[in-house]
Amino acid sequence: MTGVLLDTDLGPLGADHTNAGITALHWGPGNLTTGSLADTLRRELAAYFAGSPKGFTVPLALSGSPFQQAFLKALIAIPYGETRTYGDLARQLGVSAQAIGQACGANPIPIVIPCHRVLGASSLGGFSGPRGIEDKIALLKREGAAGLLI
Repeated sequence: MTGVLLDTDLGPLGADHTNAGITALHWGPGNLTTGSLADTLRRELAAYFAGSPKGFTVPLALSGSPFQQAFLKALIAIPYGETRTYGDLARQLGVSAQAIGQACGANPIPIVIPCHRVLGASSLGGFSGPRGIEDKIALLKREGAAGLLI
């Protein structure tokens, strides 16, 4: 059964999961709608969208190559309201900035794993939200990082 987990100002969000945790967050319906995992994610997302920077504790089931896993963990480590550049992460992980950009685009759990906090050296970069860069800007403004955009 698929459904919307939470309606937000960016649109409806849904999630997928395994017994180990959240595997994806979608801009639309997902397969996670009920149960304690759904309740936790819904509560934490609602708090985030209400402006409460408490962070996410919901279990995540991360998969992928060693690089993908290291990349997702590096994103999770970026504090609320702060940003990094593609180059910063590239140097940290020993890969190209283009690899970081591609990995951001493939992030399966946006918002919870904050790829919106990664910017280009001279541009905002891209974003997977339904309105693209507008959604990235909205998330950064919500976190008080709007000063970085001026």
